[in-house]
Amino acid sequence: MALRTAARLFALGCAALTGSAPAQINLPPVRLPQLPATGLTSPIEQSAAGAANLGSAALTSLRRGTGQNLIRQNRQLIEADPKGEPMLRGQLLALDLSAEALERIVAAGFVRVSGQRLEAADTSIDVLRAPHGMSTRRALRELRGLEPGAVFDYDHIYGDSVSAIGAARSTPETADTAPAPDGRGEHRNNARVGLIDGGVQVTHSVFHGIPIEVSGCAGKPLPSMHGTAVASLLVGDAAPFRGAAPGARLYAADVYCGQPTGGAVDAIAAAFGWLHANQVAVINISLVGPDNLILRQVVKQMIARGHIIVAAVGNDGPTAPPLYPAAYPDVVGVTAVDAHRRALVEAERGSQVEFAAPGADMAAASYPEGYSVVRGTSFAAPLVAGLLAPRLMAPDREAARVAIESLAREAIHLGARGRDSTYGLGLVAQDLRVAPDIMQAHRERQ
Repeated sequence: MALRTAARLFALGCAALTGSAPAQINLPPVRLPQLPATGLTSPIEQSAAGAANLGSAALTSLRRGTGQNLIRQNRQLIEADPKGEPMLRGQLLALDLSAEALERIVAAGFVRVSGQRLEAADTSIDVLRAPHGMSTRRALRELRGLEPGAVFDYDHIYGDSVSAIGAARSTPETADTAPAPDGRGEHRNNARVGLIDGGVQVTHSVFHGIPIEVSGCAGKPLPSMHGTAVASLLVGDAAPFRGAAPGARLYAADVYCGQPTGGAVDAIAAAFGWLHANQVAVINISLVGPDNLILRQVVKQMIARGHIIVAAVGNDGPTAPPLYPAAYPDVVGVTAVDAHRRALVEAERGSQVEFAAPGADMAAASYPEGYSVVRGTSFAAPLVAGLLAPRLMAPDREAARVAIESLAREAIHLGARGRDSTYGLGLVAQDLRVAPDIMQAHRERQ
């Protein structure tokens, strides 16, 4: 019964990995009637307390269910890997193939679809297509047999880490009632911060006057709810709403582009390469998925070159296996707490948790305008990234370590002494939560 109830909440609260905007919140705009004095709180979010007894296995199955739905609707393009995670059908990735190895692979019937050189990771990635009639699983075995010394893996698809218990609910405002840009530029800073996510609605009032560079989708803007919300928490500046690094220059890489195959490893790797080329030191990625040998290497090399990668730990529950890239070594994994400093019941726990930040009972920019109530580790991570961005202006390994340590000194310890598996080094960005009732009061004054 609990699982059925949670599934119903999930269906209501967050968009599945389907349709034209996979792995993103893609709710239709909802104009709520006269909101109660408590603010913009979503009924879905109010139900979160009732799901406190929901086990990690049930939460994991909810996330997996979105992937299964994606597969069902796109069987010609997407299938499940042996563990049930979505991946591109018939497509495999290879790391640092020599010309000779690639020649042998092509001779065996594989097709080289594309290749990219990532200077950031000092590596190259080749996208290979399996021979006609060969399953993806068998193709991977064949490749590993052909070149035992090479690294191959599936082209997994990564989804956002929106909570399955309470996701964003849209409460759009018209241009006439959107927060005014008064006070913009008062704390404009020279920091730069990167975002790997869905597209951002750069014309939203919260980004007025803020420099935003975009990448992906052949230059065609394809905004998403999730990317817009996360970006607002990074750099947004429209009083009374402000992100963690208001006015900083945002480099936003859209890895979905409205495609069912969006969020794949090769797109994420290309996004990391673009951010390195622009010397963006701090990068937020609120996406989760399985361990992948190619992604693991790219992340490792980015960190070795002095970047800080901040990632949401995910919402599969406190006893669930770790999700990636947050669980890779030296990634800054972020969990979420509610307005009472309690870890979200759905937030993952473990050694991958480095910081806790607000991730519920809060507002973020909505698409195409207005604000939403949001919940999940997706929305905690950008607050941590925004705090780190001014502390690391250019990639530098030692400076990155110092930046993280300086933030740790500001953290509020909520759990056991020292680092613990629930809150990591402690709570930061506590004062950056913009409560829904604050946004509601502002609307009423307009």
